[in-house]
Amino acid sequence: MKLNKALATVALAGSVAALSAPAMARDTISIVGSSTVYPFATVVAERFGANTDFPTPKLESTGSGGGLKLFCQGVGTQHPDITNASRRMKPSEFDLCQSNGVKDITEFRIGSDGIVIASSKEAENLEVTLEQLFLALGKEVPNPKNESELIANPYKNWSDIDSSLPNKPIRVMGPPPTSGTRDSFNELALQGGCEDLPAVANMSEDDMEGVCQSIREDGAFIEAGENDNLIVQKLIGDTGMYGVFGYSFLEENADRLQAATLNGKVPTAEGIAADEYPVARSLFFYVKKAHVGVVPGIQEYAQEFTGMGAMGPNGYLKSVGLIVPPRDALMDLQEKLFQEAFLKGIMLILMVQP
Repeated sequence: MKLNKALATVALAGSVAALSAPAMARDTISIVGSSTVYPFATVVAERFGANTDFPTPKLESTGSGGGLKLFCQGVGTQHPDITNASRRMKPSEFDLCQSNGVKDITEFRIGSDGIVIASSKEAENLEVTLEQLFLALGKEVPNPKNESELIANPYKNWSDIDSSLPNKPIRVMGPPPTSGTRDSFNELALQGGCEDLPAVANMSEDDMEGVCQSIREDGAFIEAGENDNLIVQKLIGDTGMYGVFGYSFLEENADRLQAATLNGKVPTAEGIAADEYPVARSLFFYVKKAHVGVVPGIQEYAQEFTGMGAMGPNGYLKSVGLIVPPRDALMDLQEKLFQEAFLKGIMLILMVQP
């Protein structure tokens, strides 16, 4: 069904509008959502609690999908104020919010991240194309004898796909379906390697996505929980395993892990920020505007997260792995937001299409 809903969008600092809300009683901000955004939000929350008179916000890592589901359940102190996401809110999630009375939502785009395929530095590293990655992990793939026909994935070893790949079993650990990292991996990596194959060329968009974003269920892909650190620990102890997680976790463990090359690109902060790395994505958090001004500190927390001290080129979030916008782009965007949101007295509107 066509969707043409409006999310009030503020991308960076200084643009949080003061809003009225019904009376509620809770002193501590409640935040849920993405495991990828969680480390950055934790740093902001700790600084916010230490440097202001507000309590340190309570954070829970539930995954992007799980966080948005909780966020959209309704308005009131039993529901979260903010949810983090490693992908943009889906139209269906926006509709869920609307149906439960969460009418006004502010979206903050806080930076970029890349999804990496990583392994122990003791393991044989991967150099794969997105097409080869899909052939390794897709539930149904083209028949090697008839490329226009789909069959259940027959590949056992990486080298079965191409002799240049490691001659060892395909074993990849990644996040569950509730994770924004999983959503982005399915869309950017798997569909990116699948959508030009002859076997899906004549399919509808929905059918193509159904094939391209379905991961095999025969044990080659192992679902971990929402804790990306668990995947990191498994990789360190198993040189036959590869893992899927955000670039920031790779940076944190650069002394022990190595990243696969995807479509000839090794993930770097510069390449991700410039969208040159093929599996790059934006990170977000969403604020329930009905809680602003009622649950103390929400506006101030958003200003802390999106301020130059955190998001600037020398900001503390950059030092913990967030890929922030280049300085010129950051300043230009802040100036534009100030002019449009304050001088013109309006909020920026992002039109969300299906």
